[in-house]
Amino acid sequence: MAKFRGAIVVDIERCKGCGVCITACPCKVIELAKEVNGKGYNYAFMANPEACIGCASCGITCPDGVIKVYKKAL
Repeated sequence: MAKFRGAIVVDIERCKGCGVCITACPCKVIELAKEVNGKGYNYAFMANPEACIGCASCGITCPDGVIKVYKKAL
């Protein structure tokens, strides 16, 4: 069976930094950036990309739908 690693892409300019994705992530992959986007919000990003399993919990729970989840074969 093939092994997979997950990856997320966050639409930084649309992210409001609510943190719902952070609590939804079982692998503690996501954190809020210290920088802000054009609207003044700290946005979500992959702080620990090696731990992502591509479960899509973050994308499902994001209230604004700004997270896309991908799986890539190793």
